[in-house]
Amino acid sequence: MRKLELLTLMLFLGLSSFSSADQITLKNGDRVTGTAVKSDGKTLVLHTDALGDVTIQFAAIEQITTEQQLHVSLKDGKTAVGPVTTADGKIEIATKTSGTVEAAKEEVTLIRNDAEQAAYEKSLHPGLMQGWTGGANVGFSVARGNSETENLALAFNAARPTLKDKISVYASSIDTKNDLATPTTVANLEQGGFRYDRNVVPRLFVFGAADFMSNALQFLDLRGVYSGGFGFHAIKSDATTLNFLGGLNYTHETYSNGTEVTPVTTPPVFVSYGRTNRFAALTLGEELSQKLGKSTVLTQNLYFYPNLQQTGEYRGTFNLGTVTKISKWLGWQNQFGDIYVSNPPIGAKQNDVILTTGLNVSFTH
Repeated sequence: MRKLELLTLMLFLGLSSFSSADQITLKNGDRVTGTAVKSDGKTLVLHTDALGDVTIQFAAIEQITTEQQLHVSLKDGKTAVGPVTTADGKIEIATKTSGTVEAAKEEVTLIRNDAEQAAYEKSLHPGLMQGWTGGANVGFSVARGNSETENLALAFNAARPTLKDKISVYASSIDTKNDLATPTTVANLEQGGFRYDRNVVPRLFVFGAADFMSNALQFLDLRGVYSGGFGFHAIKSDATTLNFLGGLNYTHETYSNGTEVTPVTTPPVFVSYGRTNRFAALTLGEELSQKLGKSTVLTQNLYFYPNLQQTGEYRGTFNLGTVTKISKWLGWQNQFGDIYVSNPPIGAKQNDVILTTGLNVSFTH
């Protein structure tokens, strides 16, 4: 008797579990049972115990029947919440407050279950410490023999994008030393800054930024660039992002004493070179991010800063890099950069070309 009671209970629980699941019937007659997660009107994601998340073409669905309530957004801007069924090419949402709401399947723009809806609402107003993604790059090399050289390259970048705005922070440092040279420090380049973007309309945004740099090879103690302007999302998709920027900036840069020069005097007097510049300039830029396959991301940017007060003087930077995923959090990065200054101090070159490679450690918070 107890065995019969136990078998009956197990059968009842099994049937209850089955009946509480959402069911999708396809036009070819196949049926898939699981939990409806979300839809963008083109595809529907159904979570199943056996196959995990299954993506189904929305146009291939003949019938939907759910026990759970779903949040359904329509093209007219309305949203209905409740269990969903379909009949005669229409979708029906059994709401608690407005009764049954009917709409053509073609009118559906979004479907979310409670968990997806809660995550979406949270993304609209995230905390300042939430939603950050980024990574740290580390590269190191040593040479011994005719030279005793050590090179250390460090970089950090992080971004916090939301539906309305984006905060970006970055910092990098390259230090090269040759113990057989005088002075021992051959190169010392440090950069850092942050930027805030705010969407005005889906394609247009405003931005404000502050960037800082020091470069021992150009005798640059510190350059601060404070920018503001407009940006345009020429392409914005999951695989590709292409932005164009335009605005104004105020630049304050200080060069330390550099190579001694000999003025035409009698007798000759050696004088060290140093100066401070303050000027307004344009900020023009282009930024590209492109996914290459499943594991590699290519990033490229070009910025041009023509001096508005000294015609013919300008700066420009170009960066091109890739990060290839090795695991969920570890990758391999390669980075090429070119920094150009039209009027460097006497004894310094106009171009600094930088090539680094090493490990990338990514994070998500």
